[in-house]
Amino acid sequence: MQTILLPFLFLAGLSVGSFLNVCIYRLPRGRSVARPPSACPACGAPVRRRHNVPVLGWLVLRGRCRDCGAPISVRYPLIELAGGFLFLWIALSFPQDWTLLFPLYYGCVLLVVVFTDLDLQLIPDSLTLPAIPIGFLYHGWIEGAWVDAALGFLVGGGSLWLIGEVYLRARGREGMGGGDVKLAAMMGAFLGWQSILLVLFLSSFAGGLFGIALIAFARKGGGAKIPFGVFLAPVGFLALLYGNAWIDWYLRFAGLSG
Repeated sequence: MQTILLPFLFLAGLSVGSFLNVCIYRLPRGRSVARPPSACPACGAPVRRRHNVPVLGWLVLRGRCRDCGAPISVRYPLIELAGGFLFLWIALSFPQDWTLLFPLYYGCVLLVVVFTDLDLQLIPDSLTLPAIPIGFLYHGWIEGAWVDAALGFLVGGGSLWLIGEVYLRARGREGMGGGDVKLAAMMGAFLGWQSILLVLFLSSFAGGLFGIALIAFARKGGGAKIPFGVFLAPVGFLALLYGNAWIDWYLRFAGLSG
């Protein structure tokens, strides 16, 4: 991409990041992301347009509501910055044409998933279900791999569904949320079956290490619920960018490729 366009792309990512903040709060609560306009959660005063500028608005207000003085979480500008850098990262990794919209959309969905799952242990269907056909379009139509997209969808969703069913029957309680199953199915449609297997392995490994640390240091015990989407989404994002390189490295390491 031409260097002169990168600042504009970063600004676009900041603006989208501001919208993603709205999605993170409202979607899991079943609220519209369009209305009403953004307001202070403490006093309900609407955010003035001049204060709704990504990052700068938070800095001008010094992290506090102009009307009631309640603190505004620093997470808001950080997510806006994450949107900006996410746009740059993806744009530098994919062809700079209209098809860039697909990986940008995928990255935005995963960014929202991390925080909804972290906050409420919930991955809204309104995020993952519409993304499944978009994943098929991207991997099947743009990349010409319809069968791989279908297998990725089945392997991703089917693997976690099966794990959840086995756990439920063995322990008598839910061990894998339906949101995780739909998220893995969506990522499988975008990535294909080989990459989604890698994602499931790496995210399970990371989640397992976190669970061990939780038991060892936080004394939570084995019944603590771990939001798996917090691990699944970042690994799924990296797999979109580097999954093929990871698979090629493994095949060479295992002596399965020349």
